[in-house]
Amino acid sequence: MVVVPGGGWNDRRPEGAWAEAERGAIPDALARLHDAGTTLAAVCTGGMLLARAGVLHDRPAVTHAGALDDLRATDAAVVDARVVDDGDVLTAGGITSGLDLALHLIERLVDRETADAVATGLEYAPQRDRWMT
Repeated sequence: MVVVPGGGWNDRRPEGAWAEAERGAIPDALARLHDAGTTLAAVCTGGMLLARAGVLHDRPAVTHAGALDDLRATDAAVVDARVVDDGDVLTAGGITSGLDLALHLIERLVDRETADAVATGLEYAPQRDRWMT
């Protein structure tokens, strides 16, 4: 599994997701990894890198609220949820949705009790606003 962070998309900073999407090396690498069977998970505007890689084609996805129009302009199927789990591709909305994605992955890979224990340790109340296939 590869987790793709976001940041720097909405303000088009010269570093971050926008710049990396424009450079193309990371989207190309993500496409190759996915083609080879790697599960990809993106937080915030990291989802835009997945879109640029072509792995969100006709797939449900979400990204930071400030980039939803950009995501809608791709061939992804935008979903209103904090976490979207489409099997081998997962996306999460804004920054704090990354906590919900992490807890969802713990639940998916281990079990709910472990995810709940981690949330308790973080003093975080999970928002289980998830869309799953």
